[in-house]
Amino acid sequence: MAQPITGEQHVTRRWTPAADFDGGDMDCGSGLLLSITSAMRRIREGEVLLLHTREPSVLADLPAWARLAGHELLDVLDGGDGRGPWQLPIRRGSPTPPAPRPTFTEGHTVPLGSRLWLYTNFHCNLACSYCCAESSPKATARLMPVEVAAAATREFVAQGGRELLVTGGEPFLHPQLGTLLAQTASQVPVTVLTNAMVFGRGPRRQTLEALDREAVTLQVSLDSAEPDLHDKQRGAGSHAKAMAGISLARDLGFRVRVAATLCPEDAANADALHGALDAIGIEREDRVIRPVAEEGFAGEGVHISLDTVEPEPTLTVDGAWWHPVAVTNPHLKVADTPLPLEQVLDVMRDVLAVQAAGSSQGRSVFRCT
Repeated sequence: MAQPITGEQHVTRRWTPAADFDGGDMDCGSGLLLSITSAMRRIREGEVLLLHTREPSVLADLPAWARLAGHELLDVLDGGDGRGPWQLPIRRGSPTPPAPRPTFTEGHTVPLGSRLWLYTNFHCNLACSYCCAESSPKATARLMPVEVAAAATREFVAQGGRELLVTGGEPFLHPQLGTLLAQTASQVPVTVLTNAMVFGRGPRRQTLEALDREAVTLQVSLDSAEPDLHDKQRGAGSHAKAMAGISLARDLGFRVRVAATLCPEDAANADALHGALDAIGIEREDRVIRPVAEEGFAGEGVHISLDTVEPEPTLTVDGAWWHPVAVTNPHLKVADTPLPLEQVLDVMRDVLAVQAAGSSQGRSVFRCT
C-alpha cells in the first residue's frame, strides 16, 4: 500500500475520479462493501471511484476486497496526521471471468457409512513419488488378515454399507487376496485399486481369473496417455505394463476404471489422457483425474484435514482413519484397531456433529416472512 499523501502536498496524480462516494463511518462488515460495489457498477471499466472514509478499519479491509473483486486500489490519502479522514481511489477492473472447467474429477458427498475402504497391505512393486501411503518395495507389508476384512465387511453391510474399496500398497501382492475378495465381494460390490502390473501370470493370474466379474471392478492407476509423465512418477516401464494390465483385465471380462493422479503443473495432460481412454473404450464415468494430496511421500498438494475433506472410513491392520489418503497422518487416525466398525463410525459422526454446530455459529438466516 502506498504511503499516505498529505493534503498540503502538491502532487501530480495519474488519475482523475469519475465519481466520489462518502462512506462516512461505515466499515466493510456493516454495509460499505454493498454501497461501493453499487457505486463501482455506475462507472466504466478503467475509471476511478474516490472513496471518502473516516473508519480506520477500512484501510486494512478494503485492499483484500479490491483484489478479490478485480479492482485496483491506487493510493491512500489522508490529511497529514495519519488519523483521517482518508481518501481511497479505486480503479474499476474487468468483470470477473467465468471459472475454467475443472480438470480434476469433481466428487460428491456420500452418506457416512455407505462406503468403506480397506488397506489390504502396504508393500508395493512401485515407489510412486507422491504415494500417500508411503508404499514401496521396501515398505513393511502390514497385511490385513482375511478374517478381519470379512468381519468388517459383515458389520459394514449390516449397517447399510453399499460399496467396498480395496487398496494398498498393491493389493495383488497380498498372498491371500483371492480368499479376502471371495469373502468380501460375496457380501457387497468391491472395487480393487491396482497398478495392474503384477497379475499377468502365475498364481496372481489365477487369483485374477477366479474373481467374480459381477461383484469386482478393477481401478487401474494410469497418469498419462504417453509414457513420459507416468513413468516419471511411477518408474521406468510402468506405463507399458499398466496398459497391458488394462487390456488383460478387459479381455477377461472385468469392468475397468482408470484413475490418474496429477500435479497442477501436469493437469494439461488430462485432455490427451481422455483421448487415449476414448480410443480403448473406457467409459467417461469410469475415469477419475485427481490431484496429489499433501500426504505420505508428497511434499505438496491438496491439504487434507478434518475440515477440508469429507470423511471416508478407512481400515488398516493398524487401525481406522478419516480418509484413505491420510493413513500416514497420525492426526487423522480415528481408532487404534479396525474393529468394531460401529465405534469408528460413531467417532466420525460425533466429529461431524461438532463441525455442523460450529458452522451454525457463523452466518445466520434472518427471517422477515
